[in-house]
Amino acid sequence: MATPNPEDLRSSYRAPLRLKVDYERMNSFFADYTKNLSKGGTFIKTERPFAVGTRCHFSFTLPALSEPLLLEGEVARTVAKGAAPGEEAGMGVKFIFRDEVAQKEFADLVERMMEESLGPDAARALLGR
Repeated sequence: MATPNPEDLRSSYRAPLRLKVDYERMNSFFADYTKNLSKGGTFIKTERPFAVGTRCHFSFTLPALSEPLLLEGEVARTVAKGAAPGEEAGMGVKFIFRDEVAQKEFADLVERMMEESLGPDAARALLGR
């Protein structure tokens, strides 16, 4: 039986948004960029992915905000350098929200960024509206 493609398991569309992300793990600081972003997670391009299950705080620099957005996340999958032709090394991160209000606020922010990046018609179509 084949392992499902992680792309097929997603519940939210991922917009190809490149955002700077800073994070820390065991007193080491990292600065990388996202490959994409959704209401529930992101893929961070890095040749130093953390192990699946690792929790961390991520600081995103967003054009729509004057201050970085701090989110907690858990590594859901990793891709090693050279693991698959054409696939970039990195880690898929699932966001962890403190409550439903915080999750809704972030979802609204992602929708606005999609509209600004892709245009309102394309964003609505991708979001199923």
